[in-house]
Amino acid sequence: MIKRIWILFRARNHEFLRDRSALAWNVLFPVLVIVGFSVLFSDDRQVLYKVGIVTPAGATSAAADPQLENFMKTKYIDFIPFGSEEPALNKLLHHRIDLLINPERRTYWTSNTSPKGYIAERLLKASADSPRTGLGKESIRGVEVPYIEWLFPGILGMNMMFSALFGVGYVVVTYRKNGVLKRMSVTPLRPWEFLTSQIFSRMYILLLTTAVVFAGCMIIYGFEVRGSFLTLLLVFILGGISMVSLALVVASRSSSEEFAGGILNLITWPMMFLSEVWFSLEGAEPWVQKASRAFPLTQMIDALRKIMNDGAGLRDVQSNIIILALMTLVFLITGSLLFKWQKG
Repeated sequence: MIKRIWILFRARNHEFLRDRSALAWNVLFPVLVIVGFSVLFSDDRQVLYKVGIVTPAGATSAAADPQLENFMKTKYIDFIPFGSEEPALNKLLHHRIDLLINPERRTYWTSNTSPKGYIAERLLKASADSPRTGLGKESIRGVEVPYIEWLFPGILGMNMMFSALFGVGYVVVTYRKNGVLKRMSVTPLRPWEFLTSQIFSRMYILLLTTAVVFAGCMIIYGFEVRGSFLTLLLVFILGGISMVSLALVVASRSSSEEFAGGILNLITWPMMFLSEVWFSLEGAEPWVQKASRAFPLTQMIDALRKIMNDGAGLRDVQSNIIILALMTLVFLITGSLLFKWQKG
């Protein structure tokens, strides 16, 4: 049993490593995205902003202030209400909002590392009748997370998602289409052994390429990991296995690369946009935020950001880990039950 899994594991790794273009792309893609965003967000040309307004129950309407009344007429700004300062300040520290205003205290906060916050602050100041009547600025409390450090875990998670889903899904479908699985079916190899070898092989590649990108970006950009590297590794492993298992569910019966590609795109694009890879869902419809929690990528990125940006420990991300483990178990059982060696 172990020998059969080992043979398939080595064969799949050799197959991948011989494909130089695929190997190079897995390493270069996240680096290119990070470089592009570091350049993009070094200037101040942004079009959409999120501004938090602290409005406790029974408080006077924010629009009662003349400056805020003018400011809230500005287009392309989403004004998000918060019941108290502390959770709102935490959102500001993690770039989920760009500016925070407390009308009762006539004060506001913004992150010094956020280019969008800088523009939002300028718009707020421009809304005042004169500098003397404007809101006062307070220093933000806590450790500010640079936007590129907030973005980094999302880029790593997205790269793992594409590599896991397409790297496994297409391979298994191609094997079935070319008759490779049909020949394997007459050997002592069992379906779960084949699936296990695919998981181990892809995880080996995922962790190897992610480690290279991770180390390179830490050296170039000086990213800081405030939490435990062991907990970080555990999240990477569970997140990767859950997405590889999801790919095996898609590829368990399909013999058409076009059909498999369509299903994989149907899964990856909503997952990428709703898992807060690029932007926060703060201010989105509640059902959208709840639906995003059903994606393994959301759970993975959420845990990665807690560890890397906030220094969270194992206990702090245990809910994400449990959900990822349960997702993996469901996907593995489903994929094993649906798996077929041959077309049809």
